[in-house]
Amino acid sequence: MIASLINYIVFFACFGLSFYALSVIKFEDFCKIKQPGKVTLLMFLLSLALAYLSSQAILSLTIYNGLGV
Repeated sequence: MIASLINYIVFFACFGLSFYALSVIKFEDFCKIKQPGKVTLLMFLLSLALAYLSSQAILSLTIYNGLGV
């Protein structure tokens, strides 16, 4: 129970940080898409992928090695 709660907290923290970090990049210049909704969706999906990878890396270094719960 506690471990899954920590997993969710770490994932959502990583998601917020990755979305904040990806918002600096101007994807409109790279994609040349006229619809801003598609660019926002691309940012959202990239944030999810980056958050998953970073949260799994953080959790594998802490919880799964016996340093956490």
